[in-house]
Amino acid sequence: MRTTIVHEGVRHLEYEIRQIADYGHALRDRFGVEMTWENTGDPIACGEKVAPWIRDVVRDLVERDASWAYCHSRGHPDVREFLAAEVNKRGGCRAGADDILFFNGLADAVDKIYDLIRKDARVLMPSPTYATHSSNEAKRGDYARLQFPLDPAAGWSPDLDEIRRHVRYNPQIVAIALVNPDNPTGHVYSRADLRGLVEIARQNRLFLICDEIYAHIAYPGQETRHLSEAVEDVPALALRGISKDYPWPGSRCGWMEMLNRGADPQFGEYCGALVKAKMMEVCSTTLPQLSIPAVYGDPRIAGHFRARAETFARRAREAHGVFGAMPELLAPEPRGAFYFSAVFRPGVLNGRQTLPLAGAALRAFVEERVRGVAPDKRFMYYLMASAGICATPLSGFATSLPGFRLTTLRADDDRRRGTLRRLRDAIREYVASA
Repeated sequence: MRTTIVHEGVRHLEYEIRQIADYGHALRDRFGVEMTWENTGDPIACGEKVAPWIRDVVRDLVERDASWAYCHSRGHPDVREFLAAEVNKRGGCRAGADDILFFNGLADAVDKIYDLIRKDARVLMPSPTYATHSSNEAKRGDYARLQFPLDPAAGWSPDLDEIRRHVRYNPQIVAIALVNPDNPTGHVYSRADLRGLVEIARQNRLFLICDEIYAHIAYPGQETRHLSEAVEDVPALALRGISKDYPWPGSRCGWMEMLNRGADPQFGEYCGALVKAKMMEVCSTTLPQLSIPAVYGDPRIAGHFRARAETFARRAREAHGVFGAMPELLAPEPRGAFYFSAVFRPGVLNGRQTLPLAGAALRAFVEERVRGVAPDKRFMYYLMASAGICATPLSGFATSLPGFRLTTLRADDDRRRGTLRRLRDAIREYVASA
């Protein structure tokens, strides 16, 4: 081309959760390695069945002509009225229908959020963090990321004093982002931590971004709050969706709660820009939106949420029982969502360790691809080729901590437990190999 056409920040677009699957497919197609996929948070692919009554809601909607049509660019008016009322039932910050904005999944929303912030402004976020947030933030300005650590030795809790220091010494920070419950760590932010973040934002005139896609998968006994309950008068965006709740990940249906839009003129203008950007796409998918009042308004939904949270809590305890006592790992027990993350302790990984591989051709293929990769990704490449388990290297979540994240989604108990044991045995063998 006669001039450069690629945005300078595209080198930051990394989504290891999906990228590592390409390597797994190559192992399957070229060498016949059967893979257990533990990288992607898709409950349906892992065997969860949607409740019959939720299926009935969707089936009935298909028969309505309106479900095949465009809807309002912000989202269907009746659905937005319903969701605003849900915000108001929680107490705390109030919302109206125009404070709800629909997107084609939260990845669409996240892309818009970061893309419409000016290039020289920054968003502070955790490390590790979900790659859609970290990649989009880094892409916009083509800067090194600004992050605060989640500490595995403290159950993945943040250090509020560290966050205050970041904000104090980086005046270009305009927002703080978090995922609650967290992906990849399963951490659930305490009420005290949420209050602390709100106060930091208030004192420094920042806004908050909270990805709440796992809001209904906080495990029993965990104290947490929706951001709308905690944010008081601070401007904020809360991101929600149905993909993990029904679950219906293929619906690509998410929405944003724009909280306290009128509290700051610049934030109000920014929210207006988000609405205009959505209008450029015409609208989000209609049918999944129309299902929301019927599903979330059904009296059975509370039991549905409770049963799923209990299921994932039990599976998290199982994973912690396998990995929590391993001397090679630091592996806190999750408190929400459906992931388990573990960190290799310092000095455990090196560039010489291997696992048994079936034949010289497969070994040559793996050794070619592990050159120059992060230590945890190197382990994952050997694990996939040897044991047929695809998890995600923790380094794929914008962190220097070497480790792995796997899901707790597999509905087949025997297969899920067998995968945990195979992974445990592979870690031991890999570490002992050199």
